[in-house]
Amino acid sequence: MVDISKIRAIDIHTHAEEPCGCHADDGYDDLQSTMATYFGAPWSHPPTIEQTAAHYREQNIAAVIFPVDAERETGYRRYKNEEVAALAAENDDVLIPFASIDPWKGKMGAREARRLIKDFGIKGFKFHPTMQGFYPNDRMAYELYEAIEENGGIALFHTGQTGVGSGMPGGNGMRLKYSNPMYMDDVAVDFPDMKIILAHPSFPWQEEALAVAQHKPNVYIDLSGWSPKYFPPILVKYCNSILKKKVLFGSDWPMITPERWLADFEKIDIKDALREDIIKGNAARLLGLT
Repeated sequence: MVDISKIRAIDIHTHAEEPCGCHADDGYDDLQSTMATYFGAPWSHPPTIEQTAAHYREQNIAAVIFPVDAERETGYRRYKNEEVAALAAENDDVLIPFASIDPWKGKMGAREARRLIKDFGIKGFKFHPTMQGFYPNDRMAYELYEAIEENGGIALFHTGQTGVGSGMPGGNGMRLKYSNPMYMDDVAVDFPDMKIILAHPSFPWQEEALAVAQHKPNVYIDLSGWSPKYFPPILVKYCNSILKKKVLFGSDWPMITPERWLADFEKIDIKDALREDIIKGNAARLLGLT
């Protein structure tokens, strides 16, 4: 188990990837290499879970790690949740597993969520509306949300523009409209006991995300996917004030390394008294590690 007294930070947003070459036939490897170019990442194929654990152990940082189940919409085969959880369990000094289930799977997805929570100790679930092709407030997803809420799980949603498919013809079929954070307002109303994380500075809907997180007690924001030096001033203002207990460090590894994010975070105008909560304390409380 992660010992939060011994780590310097908790990265709430990292991606699990299989060994190189697993997806050459379905286009997934091409997608990843294009994203690496977009983010300026220094690799030709993303690190595996074992490599991720080694990197985070070296940095003395814990990480929430998850796959993305978007196989129905994209044709990219999913990395099985059970495999991700098993590898995370082998590295549980630094890794905390979340799962991902396409909400279009309906009752089957809800059943899988309950099993993963019960049998694998999964604490949360990652959703990517743009990759999975759904509006978060579409009621077809509600059975899955019900399973998460009733078991005390966390739901983490991609919001805003995405690097996935950026620069590829037609954006590789990715529709940005699904990831407007205002749709999360309905979800927060209908599932008030489910903790919700809005991932990323939500360009071009930053103010919508801030409004939802401020208004709804169960909504948080992670700061992944951007170097802090590019954060809009209004986001920094809210981090320093009314959302100081609801913003969370996230890198979006492997596109951005945690050490780069933390180094850039040191250079922006955040009150010193709030820094430890943003990079560690808020996430520790949300994850039930304190």
